[in-house]
Amino acid sequence: DTFVDLCKGPHVENLGKINPKAIKLLNVAGAYWRGDENRQQLQRIYGTAWETPQDLKDYLARLAEAKKRDHRKLGKELDLFSTDADNLGGGLILWHPKGGFIRHTAEEFCKQEHLANNYDLVYTPHIGKGKLWEISGHLDFYRENMYAPLDIDGQEYFLKPMNCPFHILIYKSQLRSYRDFPLRFAEWGTVYRYERSGVLHGLLRVRGFTQDDAHHFCRADQMPEEIDFVLKFCLHILRSFGFESFHAYLSTQPPEKSVGEAAQWRAAEKALEEALLRANIPYDVDEGGGAFYGPKIDLKISDAIGREWQLSTIQFDFNLPERFDMTYIGSDGKEHRPYMIHRALMGSMERFFGVLIEHFAGAFPVWLMPTQAMLIPIADRHAAYAEKVAAQLKAAGLRVEIDDSSDRMGNKIRKAQKQKIPYMLVVGDKEAEENTVSVRLRSGENLGAQSIADFQAMALEAVAEKRAL
Repeated sequence: DTFVDLCKGPHVENLGKINPKAIKLLNVAGAYWRGDENRQQLQRIYGTAWETPQDLKDYLARLAEAKKRDHRKLGKELDLFSTDADNLGGGLILWHPKGGFIRHTAEEFCKQEHLANNYDLVYTPHIGKGKLWEISGHLDFYRENMYAPLDIDGQEYFLKPMNCPFHILIYKSQLRSYRDFPLRFAEWGTVYRYERSGVLHGLLRVRGFTQDDAHHFCRADQMPEEIDFVLKFCLHILRSFGFESFHAYLSTQPPEKSVGEAAQWRAAEKALEEALLRANIPYDVDEGGGAFYGPKIDLKISDAIGREWQLSTIQFDFNLPERFDMTYIGSDGKEHRPYMIHRALMGSMERFFGVLIEHFAGAFPVWLMPTQAMLIPIADRHAAYAEKVAAQLKAAGLRVEIDDSSDRMGNKIRKAQKQKIPYMLVVGDKEAEENTVSVRLRSGENLGAQSIADFQAMALEAVAEKRAL
């Protein structure tokens, strides 16, 4: 006879507070208790309530737009990636050629930016001895999220859920001096974490993923400047991919258990908050919401339809330097403990790609597109001219294909638009005579005839500026 309220709220005092014209049942679905498929399945009812009918209408319009942008739907339509839970396993991603090219292009840009900003690129194994994870504490605190061990020569090895211990071993491979700092180790490292099948979701929640991971090591006197650098670098990279709206969340020392000295926590929290102020990023403070090992900033972006996504994390760690006894020789000739800062900029390549798909609805900026322009000859006799134009544009660095199928011109244009190709270049008798191309955008806009040189300059400018059309 006891009612157990599973909703944490907020609640209304009575149903009279709800406008009956501003409420809608959305859908009904089965759900495992706490996402565990071994537990009882519950019936979940989804609904929404708003103050006014117009608020409800606006919300439903956003839902419809989000459904059109669903990365799982677009990933299939654009042939970007797939999953195969039956044969491969849940939460494991197959990157198709087009998706792989976009990922490669994004990673290469990011790696060059890292190198230009004094990062050192490192590579580490996918597995490590159980002893490593004992030292790091993962076997004590994180084992339920790790995969079962492998027996190799009678010793336990684990698939890595984190890159951090490996980077620490690189740090400890030699004696460090105060003159060496700051050190910035970056890696596109693939990690494996167990997630219940009930919570897996496309690219956004997976079991194997590649983090654009970095660890910064610095002296206490360098720490505030290093935090400024990390935050500015994160913002620079995210803006390069077309994100402009940011909100940060600063999590501070928990009131119960934490490691590290109080002075370290205060200095770190101050450095994080002052960096946000200098970067002019709006932020909220989550008092006591930090991990036991250090305060952090979570950087969230708003996408094209106003949804918030968490991407970057800047996290202090007062725990691992102690557990691994990390030291450097200071100017006084004595051993000191360095500051350690975790930085995941995109979170993971899988999650970031999912967000990117939904933000741009699959119509990526020109610089990321595998095919940037599709040449469409009107008839077979125009194929030679199309080849000539394609060769000139490819020589300039543009990625161009020719649709030499037997389809009609209108169908060729529709196919290219469906694949979100930025430019369609129609060529016929007139274009061949005048050495021009007739330019159409994937939006449907017809720019008319342009010289090859003018189109080339326009497209290269869009690439250089990383613009979306």
